Amino acid sequence: MRKVLLEMEDQKNSYEQKAKESLQKMLEEKISAEQQLQSTQRSLVLAEQKCEEWRSQYESLKEDWRALGTQHRELESQLHVLQSKLQGADSRDSQMNQALRLLENEHQELQAKIECLQGDRDLCNSDTQDLQEAMWPMAPHADGGDCYSTGSIPGPQ
Repeated sequence: MRKVLLEMEDQKNSYEQKAKESLQKMLEEKISAEQQLQSTQRSLVLAEQKCEEWRSQYESLKEDWRALGTQHRELESQLHVLQSKLQGADSRDSQMNQALRLLENEHQELQAKIECLQGDRDLCNSDTQDLQEAMWPMAPHADGGDCYSTGSIPGPQ
């Protein structure tokens, strides 16, 4: 019986040792799980902070995008106004160029008429000079008579 008691005591000790080892292992696993939990919670807090930063950036970017859209529409409107003004300016430029060409043509025509009139004047001056030279012999004589007196012009009387 003693032997049985000793065996039972050994078994009891063995069970206690195994129970202690199991409890130690479970305690270590619990500590490890708690550390992982804390680490995961810290990661979660950091992830939530990042998420909030990204949400804030997203809202800011969304607002910037709206502002850019509004600015884009305003610039497009201004562009249409400027294009309209440019078309008007092009039209006026075309009219001015046409008027300039007409004035240049008129100028050329007037210049040609001036040259023609100057040629006619030169011809008239030449004819006048020729007439003056032709009349020179009939110029007044030294006696004071003129070429229009009845005695000085030959011809029928």
